[in-house]
Amino acid sequence: MKDPVKKVEIPFIASNNLIILPVSINDGPPVNFLVDTGVKTNILFSKTIGDQLNLTYTRKLDLVGADGTTVLTANVSPSNHIDIGELEGILQTILVLDDDFFELEMVIGVPVYGVIGYEFFKYNPVKIDYDKSLMTFYEMNRLKWRPLGYRKAHMKIENSKPYIHSRIRQLIGEDVDAKLLIDLGANHGLLLNMETSEKIQLPPKIIESDLGRSLGGDLFGYVGRVKSVNFGGLRFNDVITSFPEETEFSYVIKESGRQGSIGSELLGRTKIILDYQRERFLFRRGSTFNNPFEFDMSGISPRMLPTVERRFVVGSVRKGSPAETAGIQINDEFLEVNRIPVDFWELSDLIKLFRSEEDRKVTLKMKRYRSENPEDFEIIESSFELKRQI
Repeated sequence: MKDPVKKVEIPFIASNNLIILPVSINDGPPVNFLVDTGVKTNILFSKTIGDQLNLTYTRKLDLVGADGTTVLTANVSPSNHIDIGELEGILQTILVLDDDFFELEMVIGVPVYGVIGYEFFKYNPVKIDYDKSLMTFYEMNRLKWRPLGYRKAHMKIENSKPYIHSRIRQLIGEDVDAKLLIDLGANHGLLLNMETSEKIQLPPKIIESDLGRSLGGDLFGYVGRVKSVNFGGLRFNDVITSFPEETEFSYVIKESGRQGSIGSELLGRTKIILDYQRERFLFRRGSTFNNPFEFDMSGISPRMLPTVERRFVVGSVRKGSPAETAGIQINDEFLEVNRIPVDFWELSDLIKLFRSEEDRKVTLKMKRYRSENPEDFEIIESSFELKRQI
C-alpha cells in the first residue's frame, strides 16, 4: 500500500463474476487486467502495448496453451512498476506475449489486456465482496483472527497456486475427496479432470460443449451436474460442472495432485478472504448463494466483436438446441433481443438471459451475411423457448 494504512478498498469491474482491475504499468495509461489466482506471473497480452511502454526484455519463454498443444512465446520483462490506485507493485516481472491476444474480450465482453495473480496475493490478505464488486487489501499483519460470520478452510499454496480440499457428491458413483485449485480467473462453477481419478464419473445427463476460451486455445468436453460440493461445512447443491477432455497438458494437472478447480460461478456466490501468508481460505454466503446453478438453455454462445461500436455475434450453436431448431447460425449478428436494440445490452446480460428461466420466450432479430461483402446481408427474425438440458 502506498500509504501506511490498515486497509485499502478497491472497486472492481465484474463481468460474469470475473474480477477486472485497471492497472498502470510504468506510469502508462491504465488498462484492464483480470485477477487470476490460477497464474503465478503477471502476463501482458500485447507486445504492441509492451513496446509502447518501452518495456525491457531479457529473455524468451515458451508457454503451453490451454489446449495442451499450442505453444505461446513470451518475453520476460523484469523490474516493472505496477500501479493500482492506492496500491503499487514494485520490481514486478511481466511476461509479454509475442503475439497479441485479445480474444478474451470476445467472451468476457470487457477489454482485457493481461492477468495479475500470485504477486497480488502473496503477502497481504485480500477480501473479495462479489455483492459490492469491492476488494479490500489489508496490511500484512491484519486479519490474524477470523472475522465474525466467516468460516475457515485450510488453503495450501503450492507452486504459487492456492488449493483447498472439498468433498464432492456425484449423481452416480461414490463421493470424491478432491483437491481443487481456487481459480478466480475461470468462469465455471466446478471443473473436474476425469483423468486424475477413476472415481470421477460423468453424470447421466451431459452436454458436449465448448468449455471456454483461454490462452492458447479452446477447451472442449462435457457439461453436467454434481449433487453437491462441500468445503469447510459450506455446501453448494446441483452444481453445474465441466468435464474437459484429456489433453497433452493433462500430465501437469496430474503431477499437481489436483482433481479439478472451483471458479467464479461458484465463488461469486460468496464473500471470501484469501490469506496466502497464513494459508487460510475464509468465506461466508453472499446474497446470491441460494440462486440455482443454470447452464445456457438457448444453445447460443454469444461473442463480442473487437470493434468500436457494440456488436455481438453467434460464436457457436449447440446441436439439438432451441436456437439450432429455430435456424440460428454461427456468425449471425444480433440486432435486437426481445425487441430491445443490441446497443442496450451487455454481453453478460445476454448470457444471463440465455440461462434465466425454462420456457422463457426469446425473440431475436439478426443480420446474416451472405458473402464477405459487408453490404450483402439479410435480416432474420426468429424466436424460441429456453429449454433446460441438464
